[in-house]
Amino acid sequence: MKIVVLDAYAMNPGDLNWDSLIQLGETEIYERSSLKETEKRIADADIVLTNKAVLNKELIDSAPKLKYIGVMATGYNIVDITAANKRNIRVTNVPSYSTASVAQLTFALILELANNTGLYAESVWKGDWIKSKDFSYQLKPIMELQHKTLGIIGFGQTGKAVAKIGIAFGMKVIASHKHPERDQVQGVTFVDEKTCFREADVISLHCPLNEKNVKFVNKELLVIMKRSAFLINTSRGGLINEADLADALNKGIIAGAGLDVLSTEPPDTNNPLLHAKNCLITPHIAWATFEARSRLMDVVVNNIKDFLAGKAENVIVK
Repeated sequence: MKIVVLDAYAMNPGDLNWDSLIQLGETEIYERSSLKETEKRIADADIVLTNKAVLNKELIDSAPKLKYIGVMATGYNIVDITAANKRNIRVTNVPSYSTASVAQLTFALILELANNTGLYAESVWKGDWIKSKDFSYQLKPIMELQHKTLGIIGFGQTGKAVAKIGIAFGMKVIASHKHPERDQVQGVTFVDEKTCFREADVISLHCPLNEKNVKFVNKELLVIMKRSAFLINTSRGGLINEADLADALNKGIIAGAGLDVLSTEPPDTNNPLLHAKNCLITPHIAWATFEARSRLMDVVVNNIKDFLAGKAENVIVK
């Protein structure tokens, strides 16, 4: 049995090992794969693992021995599930492995916007404190989170984890969610989407991207936010109309944004958010703590073991 890993680098840049996978069969591991390289590399593969390398219908149909596709992530839009189903190819993903890590970075962005820690640390490094006439000085306002309103869009496991941290900070937590009757949490009030955007001091996105919510965060929602509010996105870049957000930031319609994801990754040089005012951008790292990637590796391997044993775990069906 031949196992091919198409894009190993993001999950394992060198601090994990592949021993548990290699024990399962003949294994070829590639750090990255272009579409052209993918076709050649999966031609005689039984099992293919991918994180962001696309497996469309043409590629799936070009691999006659293919029996299993393992997505080394939670999102699986890079795989044509319909084409895989027609071939009876098992497709699995890895849910919930990075919940704590994503919630942690969400608040790292919130805290940086609220406290401007990086700005002050850089000022001290440049010698400004040494030259100061006072023991303390102000470069930008600092905001206290206690009693502020945290608005969460999407209330799955990550949304719940973010809500828990917000409550610990003494924040009022509101959320917009498809199933409020099913997912009641003490300390969280469910409201409609526009109310959430209108009342929140911080909006944090935690919903999956689908054809119904592409660019739903647009001018219409941004203009009803408080001028002092922050927008956080550690979910999917496609949820935001990036031109509208850049415009809102540059015109002071909202106070700031913290983004771990963009619509195209890596971003195009002309992405308007790269130079927008008070916009913090990190390179899609919320999921990538050592602990989260270790869990990811374990589940990826266990998914294959379950498949070989005739069990169905984390199977994607459409």
